[in-house]
Formats: sequence, structure tokens, C-alpha cells
Amino acid sequence: MQLTSIDRVESISPEVFRKQYFEQRKPIVITGLSRSWPAYEKWTWDYFKSVVGQQTVGLYNNERAGAKTLVNGADAYILFGEYLDMVKKGPVQLRIFLFNIFHHAPQLVKDVYWPDQLASGFLKKYPMLFVGGAGSVAHMHYDIDLSHIFHTQFIGRKRVLLLENNQAPYIYRMPFTVESAASFVNWHEQLDTKQFPALDKATAYTTVLEHGDTLFMPGGYWHHMEYMDSGFAMSLRALDETLAGKLNGLYHLVGLRGMNNLLIRLAPEWWYHYKRKVARKRADRMLEVAG
Repeated sequence: MQLTSIDRVESISPEVFRKQYFEQRKPIVITGLSRSWPAYEKWTWDYFKSVVGQQTVGLYNNERAGAKTLVNGADAYILFGEYLDMVKKGPVQLRIFLFNIFHHAPQLVKDVYWPDQLASGFLKKYPMLFVGGAGSVAHMHYDIDLSHIFHTQFIGRKRVLLLENNQAPYIYRMPFTVESAASFVNWHEQLDTKQFPALDKATAYTTVLEHGDTLFMPGGYWHHMEYMDSGFAMSLRALDETLAGKLNGLYHLVGLRGMNNLLIRLAPEWWYHYKRKVARKRADRMLEVAG
């Protein structure tokens, strides 16, 4: 895999951001964007526990989805406060995915300043919190609504691997999903190119996010994230500005996800193996073309 470090800046003008990153659909880390937010210092484990500790949240472990697992299906449910206590005590390979904390604690809206100067179309009712214990993993995928993401890390470090959407065949994208059949766990130590040889041809971006870093991730980017330390992050989502982009996102949400879930219900074992067989055939075909 050919790796490039994601550009990092402390600040950036809207004009430069749009011309060099947004319009080019290129990721960037802005290290100073969140420093003026009250959340930068205010958001801690204890603070979150005090405001939303009694809310029930879905937990996700490090296991890949099984044959009968529907899209976004949680592995277990627990009170948010209990989960935070687990995370604080030590490594916990469990994470929270797509938790709209603002829905349960509207006062938190005042703790974040939306970067309207950088992009338009923000879904201001749907900021999402992601929490993970040290060692937890968000496996390779791209967000199904194809929104642009401003992902700000709070507490701890997170290792990030990004690929443009056009790299899908090289990373074994499965049909009617936004998921890769390949494993990227501990990819920075050893990538499984023996089982997935097309990974050698892929080009990717990487970085490590620390407290206060904001990653701009263009819509449709594949991403794999590993929590090096226990921490949490807030994602602010902005719809694609074009009609074609919005319609593609709608198709993903309704058509693609619906078909995948239908086949999981009707023929889980067959569909589980068929998706992976198709992904491998497509990758092998790309290798043949590349010579």
C-alpha cells in the first residue's frame, strides 16, 4: 500500500480550504479549529457522565459483522455512564457508534462552533459522538450517507487510515455494502497482502489524531480507525453540495442498505460468502489489468 501523510495546518482560510481541499476532495487535519470551542476543555468523561450518564447506548466490539448482522446492528446495550466507567478503568475493546448526544443534552450545542465558513449544508440536528476504549477498532468502511465529515478528536489518540472511494476494488469492497472484506487491524504493523494481494496496489492517507485535531474527510472516503488510547470524537456532517451527490447518498441510505439487509434476512449464509467472493473476483480482475 502506498501511504501519504495527511496535510496538517493550525489554521486555514476558507478560500484556501475550498480550493485546495474541499473542491479537490482531499483530506486535511486542522489542529487549531476546535481550540476556541468551550468543548475543548469542558468535555471530559465525568462531564459527559453527569449530563447523559443515564442514557442507554449501543456498544460495538472488534469482531467483524457476522452473516446475520444487519447494518449498524449493535452487539450489546448499556447505560452510557456505566460504559464510561469501564473505559476510564482500563483498555476496553468496545466503542459507541453514531450517538447523537445533543438530542439528549441540547445544552451541549453551545460547546461547539459550527465551521460554516468552511462548508455549507451542515446537518445541525445530527452531530454524532464516537467513543472508544483503548484498542477498539472501527473497521474499514465509508459513511453510507456520503456526507463530508469534520471529525474532532477529544482525549486520547486515534490512528486513521483513509482511501478515496475509487480505491474500492483494491480493498475488496463487497457489493451492496460500504464495507471491505479485507482486514486492516494493525495494518501499520503488518498488512495482510498474502490473503488480500490487491492491497499492495492501493493508495492511502494516514495520520494520528490527538486532542483538538479536526480531520476533514470528504464524502465517500473509506476510513479505518483504531483507538490508541481511550477517547471520544465528535463528527459534524455536511451534505454534498451537488444534486447528484445528494441523490447518491439517498440511494445508499435506502436502496443499497435496504437490499443488503433484505438479503441478510433471506439468505444470510449464502449472502455472507457471496459478497466476499465477488469482492475477491473484482480485486483479482484489477490485478490482471494492472499486470
